[in-house]
Amino acid sequence: MASQERVDSVTKGTGFRRCRKQAGYTPGTCELLRVMMKESKLTNFQQRHIMDTMKRDLEKEKRRLQNIFATGKDKEERKKVPHVRQEDPAPELDRFDELVKEIQDRKEFLAAMEALGQGRQYRSIILAEISQKLREMEDIDRRRSKELRKALATT
Repeated sequence: MASQERVDSVTKGTGFRRCRKQAGYTPGTCELLRVMMKESKLTNFQQRHIMDTMKRDLEKEKRRLQNIFATGKDKEERKKVPHVRQEDPAPELDRFDELVKEIQDRKEFLAAMEALGQGRQYRSIILAEISQKLREMEDIDRRRSKELRKALATT
């Protein structure tokens, strides 16, 4: 019997009896909150946090409604969208230079793997990747040369 009294006193002391006074909820809502909190087995700290959050949300809603009644408009509606200044896009990195960096990274990776004794495992993969990047660089070089020849021919 004493343990039942202790359980009742603990559940009564969770602070949800005050929810109507703090946040202005109806008795039904308070009871629903109490039952949901009990079923979810939240700690007292978690329960207080939820109640405080709900109270803040209610206060925010009250201020919003007061604003609407006072001015006839919602405060958020009256806010103008700030003009975002468009800056010039970052200079586009040259794909050729990117490929040079990627090849260098792949070489460094292979050297690190060889230092760890894993070079044989990665060598064929890395060399294939480097070869692919070199072919792409050759394509870029051909295109640039062709464009340069056209530009020189028109002048």
